[in-house]
Amino acid sequence: MTNSPPPASPAPRRPSDRLLHVAVAFVGIGVLAVIGIFATPIVTDGRPGLWLYLLAMLAPVGFLLALGYALWSGRRAR
Repeated sequence: MTNSPPPASPAPRRPSDRLLHVAVAFVGIGVLAVIGIFATPIVTDGRPGLWLYLLAMLAPVGFLLALGYALWSGRRAR
């Protein structure tokens, strides 16, 4: 038998990790809405609904949240 250390437990999740997941989800939803805005006139003869434009505004919000996450998690500890 060898004296090996016990397996390491997974790193505890920090509350800031949730911010990154929300940011990625917002960007993803926003990009899908932009694709929907351009695909609606091609697929149908109608115009895209207001809700698609509102969902598309989530992409820059997600970008700003991701930028805030990067700045917050990248600061040096004293």
